[in-house]
Formats: sequence, structure tokens, C-alpha cells
Amino acid sequence: MAVSSELKGNYDVFLSFRGTDVRNNFLGHLYAALDQKGIYTYIDSEELRKGEQITPALIKAIEDSCIAIIIFSEDYASSPWCLEEVEKIMECKEQRGLTVFPVFYKVEPKEVRTPRGSYREAMVKHENKFGRDSEKVKRWEKALLDAGSLSGWELKDK
Repeated sequence: MAVSSELKGNYDVFLSFRGTDVRNNFLGHLYAALDQKGIYTYIDSEELRKGEQITPALIKAIEDSCIAIIIFSEDYASSPWCLEEVEKIMECKEQRGLTVFPVFYKVEPKEVRTPRGSYREAMVKHENKFGRDSEKVKRWEKALLDAGSLSGWELKDK
């Protein structure tokens, strides 16, 4: 099931997640299951080397992946890093056909698509920080709308 290992630096799967929400539960199980099947998976805590700049390393990992799994959790949108990731993931989906699977972990797709609840609160904070008409915030909102509109999995208490 793994992609050819002849292509150095390529990943089968890139995992996008908010660590505080899922790192020690759902994410660990997902990563272990993928690893057990021989699926080469990028996860920032495993792949980033000390001293590397986060943004270029993450962008390269997304570009070098065949599939992206976005784990939308309650605090995902509060992280500018996560929003940058989802924006880049959706750009790669559009430009080169990256396969994207969303997982809605204890949030509903509509909360992500049309920011509601914690997603709305997070976007208001970003608007206050970067400006109401910020191009950056508009790109993030578009990426959330596009990713949240994809067919995925809803996990409530699993």
C-alpha cells in the first residue's frame, strides 16, 4: 500500500493536526496504525529536526506527500500554523491533485465550513490580530470552507 520508496523524501501521508487536542489519543492510534501497515507518514513531532524552521519543513512535507489527512479538532483553527497547513494542503489539492481526507474529531463539518463555535471564535481573534479584511484570514477561511466541504469522517467520542 505504500508509495514507491525509490522517491527519496516523499511521504505517503501528511498528518495535519492541533497537537494539544489529539496528540496523546486519536493521533497516536492513527499514526501507529499507518506505520504498522508500512505507510510512510509525516508527523511533525517525529520528522522535524531541532533547529529546522517549521514553515519551510512543513511546506516541503506537504508538497512531498501523496495524501493529506486533516484532523479538524476543537482548537485546530486557533493555530495559525494549522491554518497555514490547511491552506497549503488545499493549494496542493488544486494544483497537483493531492488527495485530502478530513477527519472531524469532536466537531461537525459545518463548524469548519462556515466557522461556528470554536472555529468562529478563532477566526474573530485572527481578524482582530491581522485585520478584518486581511488577505491571510480570507485565504484561511476559504481553505476551511473547501476542506470542510470534502467528504470525510466524523468522530464524536471514538
